[in-house]
Amino acid sequence: MTRILVVDDEPAILDAVTYSLEGEGYEVLAVSDGEAALRVAEEEAFDAVVLDVMLPRLSGSEICRRLRGQSSVPIIMLTARSSEVERVLGLEVGADDYVSKPFSMPELLARVRALLRRRELDRSEVPTNEYRVGGLKLDLRRHSATVNGALVALTRSEFKLLTLLAAAPDRVFSRRELIQHLWSSEFVGDERACDSHVVNLRRKLERDPNRPERILTVRGVGYKLVAV
Repeated sequence: MTRILVVDDEPAILDAVTYSLEGEGYEVLAVSDGEAALRVAEEEAFDAVVLDVMLPRLSGSEICRRLRGQSSVPIIMLTARSSEVERVLGLEVGADDYVSKPFSMPELLARVRALLRRRELDRSEVPTNEYRVGGLKLDLRRHSATVNGALVALTRSEFKLLTLLAAAPDRVFSRRELIQHLWSSEFVGDERACDSHVVNLRRKLERDPNRPERILTVRGVGYKLVAV
């Protein structure tokens, strides 16, 4: 059975999310304390984590950062903050997606299903190719990226997004296309999540993230990857 760890210090939200996920047939472990959540996540296996940002004793962002250093488990962050800075910080520490409070339960369930479906697709695919776009090289078999020979650490979401761009250099992808690919779903929610991932990729791939040369914005449309 699919196991999901849910972490939130608000009892009403914790109970509602747990009840809804169990109604979908998932096995759910609910935790309200940050340190306890990290300990459980490190000791037990989960297929996904739904993680609040603001937690007692240890923040959700710190939990996410530590988990990402040792696991590729899909992580959805719950946050009462909706600013771009908070979204970028959440994705930068390794979250795959974020949902801003207050949120609708159908939306959260759709995000969870999309992440789980994406993980299954990742497991079932046996990639044998590599992409080279200028100084950028993606090795799909090893799930690694290098720029001019230097290894670049990418999250699962960043690697998947970059792989789509690298598969068709110079082609412009809309934000909707990129998010649909990222979630393996027609449900896209907030397309601004795409911008946050691109910001993170530019920080890791560009010589000057404020003047990108590799991942270019096509105003009013989306993004494209070019050889540099």
